[in-house]
Amino acid sequence: MKILLLISLAFMTCLGIFSMLSFTNKEVVTQTNILPLNTESINNASVDYNSFKKLTNDLELYRISRRVGVEGFLAKSKDANTIILDTRSAEAYKQIHVKGAVHLNFSDFTKDKLAQVIPSQDTRILIYCNNNFRSPSFALALKAPALALNIPTFINLYGYGYEDIYELGPSLPVDGTILEFEGEDIQIVNAISPLLLKDLQAAK
Repeated sequence: MKILLLISLAFMTCLGIFSMLSFTNKEVVTQTNILPLNTESINNASVDYNSFKKLTNDLELYRISRRVGVEGFLAKSKDANTIILDTRSAEAYKQIHVKGAVHLNFSDFTKDKLAQVIPSQDTRILIYCNNNFRSPSFALALKAPALALNIPTFINLYGYGYEDIYELGPSLPVDGTILEFEGEDIQIVNAISPLLLKDLQAAK
């Protein structure tokens, strides 16, 4: 009986060790699949995700304080040393854009190209994107909210040293806002909807 008990204990012990080894091997395989064996071979000093995360986190409250309504956006656009910057595609800009906006495609952002478009790092920059407007125009097609172009535009401008940035906040109907538009696709240039015009006159 004792011999049988010892054999059973030995069997259970071996089974436990085997299970632990199997689990450990699975963990090793899983971790190997997640992390490259040689991370040094793929490091690239020109691509720094950690610095991007830090910049994004550091700017969160600052960006919130720099979001403005349409009235504030329009008023600031008339101040000296201020530009409206459109960073959508060249085609979208050609079809429709806020009147007076200058263009630089977001994908073309570099220190030199930004300097060609923006007079100085002290220039006030007003930005907007498709997600600020409600319109059937393909040139103003909405992006996923988390990927709205205003967000990376703000972060990149600040990262390149331009700190005086204001972002248009609300979602506005193109045919019912005090902002004016230009472009090949626009049907009514520099027009305010009759309903909005009536409201503005009543408010005077």
